[in-house]
Amino acid sequence: MFTIGDFARYGRVSARMLRHYDAIGLLHPDRTDPATGYRFYGAAQLARLNRIIALKDLGFTLQQVQAILDEQVGPEELRGMLRLRRAELEEAMRAAAARLAQVEARLRSIESEGHMSTNDVVVKKVAAVRVAELTGTAASYAPEHISPVIGPLYERLFPLLEAAGTVPSGPGIAYYEDAPEGGAVVVHAGVTVSAPVGPVGDTGITVVELPAFEAATVVHRGAMDGVLPTSQTLARWIDAHGYRSAGYAREISLECPEDRDQWVTELQEPITRA
Repeated sequence: MFTIGDFARYGRVSARMLRHYDAIGLLHPDRTDPATGYRFYGAAQLARLNRIIALKDLGFTLQQVQAILDEQVGPEELRGMLRLRRAELEEAMRAAAARLAQVEARLRSIESEGHMSTNDVVVKKVAAVRVAELTGTAASYAPEHISPVIGPLYERLFPLLEAAGTVPSGPGIAYYEDAPEGGAVVVHAGVTVSAPVGPVGDTGITVVELPAFEAATVVHRGAMDGVLPTSQTLARWIDAHGYRSAGYAREISLECPEDRDQWVTELQEPITRA
């Protein structure tokens, strides 16, 4: 017979854990001294303790371990539990690999630039959103071509919405798509609304539902005329982390004070795995 201390040492667990196993009925001592309450374990019980440890190492809960040891779980159910655990471990490995890739990319960035970037990129699911918008066409996606088009669109949009009795319910959202003419870009100047999809009277405004998508996002601080370095940071991050761009980035206006240098805009670029 082993004392609880010796049995814990041979089993490579703590005496406290053995007391817990006893309390929940997972592993009772072979004998308990009625006078002192000391627990004693038999050598044959090491086999059950080893099975407990092995099943715990596989990720099973103590409740599941007890059901398996007490043969309340059949072979088919046990295979199913193991397959589920395998899937959970594989997903954890994929998540860890993705985090490792992010760490390596950040290290490469620091080594190449000599400092840690303050423009942190985050991948997230962007929810579907409804926007009221006006559209125009720019000669290209370059800031010097976009700004002269999008500014007047927004200057028209808000007075027209007010006149139509449509109240914005969220931030401004600008997005872009290639125009039929080569090199040109269709500019969509919109704002979040809860109005029904369709035209807003005869204002030229259309309410559309933008679909959800996965995006690499980064926050740009300052006027949009100076967005190019932030966009380039986002592009480098997408390439370094094994993604590829799936379209133009949306621009979400988080703060738009009169001083444009104080603007805060989130860029949301749709991505897929390369």
